[in-house]
Amino acid sequence: MKINPRQLERAMRQMGMQMAHIDAEEVIIKTADKEIVISNPEVSKVNLMGQETFQITGDVSERSKEGFSEEDVEMVAEQAGVSRQEAKAMLDQTKDIADAIVRLKKE
Repeated sequence: MKINPRQLERAMRQMGMQMAHIDAEEVIIKTADKEIVISNPEVSKVNLMGQETFQITGDVSERSKEGFSEEDVEMVAEQAGVSRQEAKAMLDQTKDIADAIVRLKKE
């Protein structure tokens, strides 16, 4: 069954529902220990009787609050031949995976 977009919009307005598209590049949901990142999002804001809700679809990934995943820390540790703690500390300092590996190899 096909629904005519104009009829749907008219029916939504009659019910007091307003919908607007939001042009977003990225959506980040922050939790206590991680960030949920939605890339290439399609974001709609729906207002129903004064209550605003958002509908978001897109490519979902997660990252730790520190900005580097556990896989990143592990890779730096393996490539530089150091402990995970040393790798994590250098990543926190440099904020760059390649730079962290190079600096750790020089030490």
